[in-house]
Amino acid sequence: MRFRDVEPDDALLRTDVAPLLAELRPEITPELLARIYAEGHPQGLRFTAAYDDAGACVAVAGWRVIATTVAIRKLYVDDLVTAPDARSRGYGSGLLQELERRGRQAGCRVIDLDSGVARAGAHRFYFRERMSITAFHFARRIEGSDA
Repeated sequence: MRFRDVEPDDALLRTDVAPLLAELRPEITPELLARIYAEGHPQGLRFTAAYDDAGACVAVAGWRVIATTVAIRKLYVDDLVTAPDARSRGYGSGLLQELERRGRQAGCRVIDLDSGVARAGAHRFYFRERMSITAFHFARRIEGSDA
């Protein structure tokens, strides 16, 4: 497995990242992803893709390093998705390990993420990866917002 960071202007954002991300977030089109990444990149958003030995993109992570009062400095994973036909082959685990390595290099104390309450398969994966549920995440839509 090899990893590649995908920049906002890289064609791989459309050909490799967007199709995999659509497995997790079907509402995000390649065009919308490009706009999100253009805005998010200066804020620290990064995408890292994992490729198998044949060169196929098999997993993608969107992530960022942020300073917080909770963890001081953490690597937050916005998205972590493995291609359906590549699941249970170690790609998600390998990508998560790569992100942890990067977090360690960046001086992070924690790697964390949010996972939708209905994603039981993802939760089993995170528990196997020695992650624990440390908080509830609360949200409310902002009425009248187009964003």
